Amino acid sequence: MTEAFLHGAILAFGLILPLGVQNVFVFNQGATQKHFGRALPAVITAGICDTLLILLAVTGVSIIVLSFEWIKNLMFIIGFFFLAYMGWSIWKSHPEVNNGQKDSTFSMKRQITFAASVSLLNPHAIMDTIGVIGTSSLAYAGNEKWAFTFACIGISWLWFLSLAVVGRKIGQFDSSGRFLRRMNQASAIIIWGMAIYIGIQVIK
Repeated sequence: MTEAFLHGAILAFGLILPLGVQNVFVFNQGATQKHFGRALPAVITAGICDTLLILLAVTGVSIIVLSFEWIKNLMFIIGFFFLAYMGWSIWKSHPEVNNGQKDSTFSMKRQITFAASVSLLNPHAIMDTIGVIGTSSLAYAGNEKWAFTFACIGISWLWFLSLAVVGRKIGQFDSSGRFLRRMNQASAIIIWGMAIYIGIQVIK
């Protein structure tokens, strides 16, 4: 069981580590909100969405659904336009500075909506969850499978919480917002790269 838990933890960390729209959003909320508690809706929503995707992948439900080619192609098409738009949105975003402290226009409702969309409408993340976590879980059964699953879920929640904390600390020092703008631009380029990759998959 310990081996299954460690496998799930390492695997989940490897998948969630790369810079993407979900990570950038959670980080930015930690950096731009006036109080850390106001960034928690983004953290909680991202955690719940990842938990849902992991459970669907481990139980095999998502694999059955995506076995239909038209569903997969539709998801890729929607994901292409979604990522292209999100890349543009992140590229042109600039943290506002108010008396040395950044202010965010994201309300709780907007955070929840945005976090859910970047978590559930990103086909690259969905395919990673299904193809890697879902497939890897087939090696386990019973308690070992649950240990693997909980490790993946636990790392996901811990990661999003850590992102918001680090974002908060950097936001306190980056009074000009320059670092956040550069990070957003780098993230936008990566997200556009993901969109191009997904577009190629649709054309094939």
